[in-house]
Amino acid sequence: MQKSPMRIVILGGGRMGRSLINEIHNNPSFILTSVVVRQGSPLVGQDVGDVVGISTIGVKFSDDIVTAMQSVDGIIDFSSPVLTLQSLDISSQRNLVHVIGTTGFSIKENEMIASFAKNCRIVKSGNMSLGINFLRFLVKTASEYFPSKDWDFEILEMHHRRKLDSPSGTAFLLGEAIAEGRKVNFADHVVLNRNKQQRVREEGSIGISSLRGGSIVGEHSVVVAGEGESITLSHSAHDRCVFARGALTAALWAEFKNFGLYSMYDVLDVELIRKK
Repeated sequence: MQKSPMRIVILGGGRMGRSLINEIHNNPSFILTSVVVRQGSPLVGQDVGDVVGISTIGVKFSDDIVTAMQSVDGIIDFSSPVLTLQSLDISSQRNLVHVIGTTGFSIKENEMIASFAKNCRIVKSGNMSLGINFLRFLVKTASEYFPSKDWDFEILEMHHRRKLDSPSGTAFLLGEAIAEGRKVNFADHVVLNRNKQQRVREEGSIGISSLRGGSIVGEHSVVVAGEGESITLSHSAHDRCVFARGALTAALWAEFKNFGLYSMYDVLDVELIRKK
């Protein structure tokens, strides 16, 4: 028997929300039911297809999250921490799939997300690209093999001029992968601004540098520098569709999983990759 399409509501009407609208429109595995935006947004009531340029499709922008989340199978969320937590309360009550691409959560908010996962299926990642998550796997593997006394790991990220947060959530994701491979606490080793430091590089530190400019979707490089040689592991996102496609892949993957908090690492099944 053919599986019914997954009924999806999008949280967030920004660049990622619009990319998701286009991807879902061309994917028969999904049915888009609504796109939730902030209260008072000028988009409320408009047809999402008209706004993104794919013609009228009969789906409206809404600021009523409770109504929008009725009769759906899953949520793809690129909104804000406040809206994410509000919607997770509903997702946990209705045992839904909730894919979170939102970033900027506090420690306490992350603890709340983990608690909600007891009653729903959550896939959360600072970057939904399958490619960047495979890069994370490679970076972790490299940090396991190259000892910090001989090899220095530095992260460089660049994004468009309008990006608000710095460093990016993805840079932190890669830094955490380095720390995980070394079996150390990331917060104890990360260095965000070497401009203020007038001293030699500390052994084992994990440096992150940020650049902003133009319309660059996202570029991340991890430089592994040793004596007389270096390795650069990098990923470039040329279109936001890669994040949208990754989020949709995660939603389908999670639909029949047990309740819990998952990452794109789980979606990729990197442990299976290791065994191969």
